[in-house]
Amino acid sequence: MVFKFLKSSFAGVKNALAKTGSLIGNKLRSLFGGPINEETLEKLEQLLYEADLGVQYAQELTGKVRESLKQDPSLKSEELIQKIRDEILKGINHNFTDTTQLQILAPHIILVIGVNGNGKTTSVAKLARRYQAEGKKVLIAAADTFRAAAVEQLTIWAERLEIDIVKGHSKSDPAAVTFDAVTAGKARGADVVIIDTAGRLHTKIPLMQELEKIRRSCSKIIPSAPHETLLVLDATTGQNAIDQAKTFHKFTPITGLILTKLDGSAKGGIVLAIQKQLGIPVKFIGVGEGLEDLQPFDLKVFVDALLE
Repeated sequence: MVFKFLKSSFAGVKNALAKTGSLIGNKLRSLFGGPINEETLEKLEQLLYEADLGVQYAQELTGKVRESLKQDPSLKSEELIQKIRDEILKGINHNFTDTTQLQILAPHIILVIGVNGNGKTTSVAKLARRYQAEGKKVLIAAADTFRAAAVEQLTIWAERLEIDIVKGHSKSDPAAVTFDAVTAGKARGADVVIIDTAGRLHTKIPLMQELEKIRRSCSKIIPSAPHETLLVLDATTGQNAIDQAKTFHKFTPITGLILTKLDGSAKGGIVLAIQKQLGIPVKFIGVGEGLEDLQPFDLKVFVDALLE
């Protein structure tokens, strides 16, 4: 079963990366197919940079290849690609505690945060579907009350998935909706409560201050809540996604990232650059529009697909 999942996950990631021309394995093989000299290494650094790995990370990986060639100038194309693969896996912490597995006392409270336009509300629905498929009882909360479209969208998803939803009136207090949702989740025996939070506010209250109020609302009902705070980032925005994550993480502790639109114009390397720079685990990646297209992130599967 696990092997089957990994196989389908690999195919999904590979297809998403192929759409954007992100697969760099063949480009690397072509590059390493001729004489390998300093010019080749400069082209390697450029190739890695264009894959959205960022300047520093592209330089770092190129430096590792340069060191390997000094030690053994006879290294062939596949050996050099394997070296890059090994360095990526070694250089990015992927031994994070998997808090997406619900192994604690229910209900498990998940805050989903991020700026509007990143696919936050859709990600809430896709997450709900994943947990529902695992046999979990799910409740979702429409706490993005300043955006009527988000509440309407989430209501449609809830009806389609046949799961409970808690929502307030337009422009009502997001923290109050959150309080009601956690209370309802506890009373109804929900396994997981997923809360869609505001991505932008039309009041004088700063967004980060509002998110802190929402966190406090959770802990009033369940002292250990929220158990998970997932930041949704649009992978197509590149470096801007990293800047967003830094800002949010400064004000509210993030336990994981959801990277959406990987099948859009994003270059696959941004996934590695984000995790490398921030030290925050990527928990899920969006590889398509369908409900099933939000996949748990597996670094090894992802790197294998990228270098295929």
